[in-house]
Amino acid sequence: MGSFHVDIGDSVSFSKTVGESDVYLFAGITGDLAPNHVDEEYMKRSSYGSRIAHGALLIGYMSTASSMAIADSRSSAGETPVSLGYDRIRFLAPVFLGDTITVQYEIVGIDEQRRRSVADIRVTSQSGTLVAVAQHILKWVANS
Repeated sequence: MGSFHVDIGDSVSFSKTVGESDVYLFAGITGDLAPNHVDEEYMKRSSYGSRIAHGALLIGYMSTASSMAIADSRSSAGETPVSLGYDRIRFLAPVFLGDTITVQYEIVGIDEQRRRSVADIRVTSQSGTLVAVAQHILKWVANS
């Protein structure tokens, strides 16, 4: 590791099969009960042919990868990493219930003066289709 808590090129990946329970629990927690996510008959009539996962659920999986990426830095950092947000989020292809997605999280930039790190995120399906992308910014805040 260099002089910062993470290095450019550090990466982790996280895979998860998006189950029906994931989508229904997320819908219940957020109140987003749009038929795209919870009504199979409605979606059979769409060009998708089946229910799709919430985009915001995919962002949750991105957050899991972020937590994994910084897990080793927490104990000795002297700073706590907090999310400043996700930029350039794009949902490029649908994620269907039963799909297995892999989130690849890679540190691509470090601003030591501003105490920030930037990661590129790529989410692919089991077929290798790129389904979502984003950039994630972490701010490293001094511990008291």
